[in-house]
Amino acid sequence: MIAEAYFALHYHYHVPKADALRLLEAFLAEAGISSLGYAPTVLNTPNLATANPGFVDRLIHAEYKAKTGLMLTFEKKAARLPGVKVLS
Repeated sequence: MIAEAYFALHYHYHVPKADALRLLEAFLAEAGISSLGYAPTVLNTPNLATANPGFVDRLIHAEYKAKTGLMLTFEKKAARLPGVKVLS
């Protein structure tokens, strides 16, 4: 999963977020590599390295939005994304 690769690069190998995201985007652009999820779309988000919610939360959001049209969460910052209902 691309989220695991992102966490490994950033947390375990101390690659800065922007560099990790750039590396993942380049990896997915390689011939013979294809994504089954929404990573290519999410990786095109402007200022993703500093966005809040961040990359992994946006991957989760993209999947829920595509499958159900709505995402329910307790994460207040997710309210910034379309199609999100924050539970209290």
